Amino acid sequence: MLILGIETSCDDTSAAIVENGNTIISNIVSSQNDIHEKYGGIVPELASRSHIEMIWPVVDEAISAANVSLEDISAIAFSHGPGLIGSLLVGTCFSKSISFVKDIPLVAVNHLEGHIFSIFLEASPDFPFLALVVSGGHTSIYLVTEFGCYEEMARTRDDAAGEAYDKVAKFLGFAYPGGPIIDKLAQQGNPGIVKFPRARIKASHDFSFSGLKTAVLNYVRKNPEAKKEDIAASFQEAVVDVLVDRLFDISRERNIPRIIIAGGVSANSALRDKASKRARSEGSDIYLSSISLCTDNAAMIAAAGYYYFSRGKTAHYSLNPTSHLPLGSTNR
Repeated sequence: MLILGIETSCDDTSAAIVENGNTIISNIVSSQNDIHEKYGGIVPELASRSHIEMIWPVVDEAISAANVSLEDISAIAFSHGPGLIGSLLVGTCFSKSISFVKDIPLVAVNHLEGHIFSIFLEASPDFPFLALVVSGGHTSIYLVTEFGCYEEMARTRDDAAGEAYDKVAKFLGFAYPGGPIIDKLAQQGNPGIVKFPRARIKASHDFSFSGLKTAVLNYVRKNPEAKKEDIAASFQEAVVDVLVDRLFDISRERNIPRIIIAGGVSANSALRDKASKRARSEGSDIYLSSISLCTDNAAMIAAAGYYYFSRGKTAHYSLNPTSHLPLGSTNR
């Protein structure tokens, strides 16, 4: 069974062909980093315009690279939220158009669900498991008891971890996206130079990164001669400590030794290293996707879409995209 996946939730235009929910035949991603870099962040209007320009070439390339035709496609899976509404609208309308013209069933996928199920493109973890979804727009921990059944165990109260990375990179004078830059810079610094705060919310596992972000800004202003490598390393250690500690606190409390980390920030070298070491020390199984599957891509949407389609859950043409879509609330 071949699923055509389409992902346009933010600033990457992506299309993929995935077979049976676990085999990538093609996965094409067109990045908009060059467009948004000079603005220091994503400009929603420019993002949606770029999607309009790139959606058909990217889908065509994915189909050609897979050496298939639209007649071979069993279903079209697309992100209909959460994300930037203009970007989502492009992918949703394009998916509906192909579906209508070619009479191919539609499957609506929650973008966050795609990140979680990207791991099934490379592994087969048993249920239940914990999933940390950490990116530029999201930082949450979910208990996943089976496909489609999620319970939010923790969330950020303010900034997402990836957003904090981008803002700190901007404080230090670096371009967007800041996450990879901070990660690389941190490897050359000393994380013990600055003791940045690790916020803890009373009687909760929720995250808060706004205070950390402000602490970095204040430190940079008061210490203009400080080494950027040390600031980056100290900031990154503060973020990673909080993410890993909360995740394994919940793992112990719920006695769930299977852990998935997904989303763009899951590509961070320090997070992958510390989480892997903690898993070994606590006897847990940890699953980390390949770097190419951590950031937004259509293969993960197609993988999640396969599970819905195989269960007979398809979307109607009346379905509209939505910028706010809690995990588990996808309408069909």
